[in-house]
Amino acid sequence: MASSGIQLFGFLLAVVGLAAIVTATCMVEWTTFESSEEQADIYGGLWETCRASSSRMSCKAHDSFLELPWGIQVTRAVLISSICLSSLAVLVSIWGMKCTRFMEDREETKRFMALSGGVMFMISGLLALVVTSWYVGLLIEAYKNAHELDRYEFGNAAFVSWVGSILSLVGGAFLNCRRCFRTRSSMSPAMIRQSAAGGAEYV
Repeated sequence: MASSGIQLFGFLLAVVGLAAIVTATCMVEWTTFESSEEQADIYGGLWETCRASSSRMSCKAHDSFLELPWGIQVTRAVLISSICLSSLAVLVSIWGMKCTRFMEDREETKRFMALSGGVMFMISGLLALVVTSWYVGLLIEAYKNAHELDRYEFGNAAFVSWVGSILSLVGGAFLNCRRCFRTRSSMSPAMIRQSAAGGAEYV
């Protein structure tokens, strides 16, 4: 029961991480630019740019993918790949976790699918973590080259993406917990006797 609980906890962490990465990908606050010449804040996202003034806020979607800066192109592509991989990991993990009734008579296959789902979650989290950190590095370089009176920084979307990446990594690690796949057939005779003796104490 404890092992299935560990798997379920890891799965839920990874799913929350996936939701956070999806949210970060859709958010517009990847960059925040405050110009000294214009009385407005400009928020740049992976899909659109918004201009906020004291009276109103207007957004405009990016017209052409090829005209986007290459940093946005790479970040968008890697985050979408991470989301797709995590979505596939959700399906694979559901089939492989011990708390589900799928393939109960095929223990080795079920174990392999749970491990595969955990590995996919970890790869997905690593992809999102690396590309987010890389994109933030680009924004820091842009900040260094900006005018002294201009404020140029990365926004909340980067933090949401970082949190989602870490949750996916940790959740995938829990799914790969070796203890969760320990069965009676794989235990040593001494461990079996110890387990039996422990159970007898409660009889």
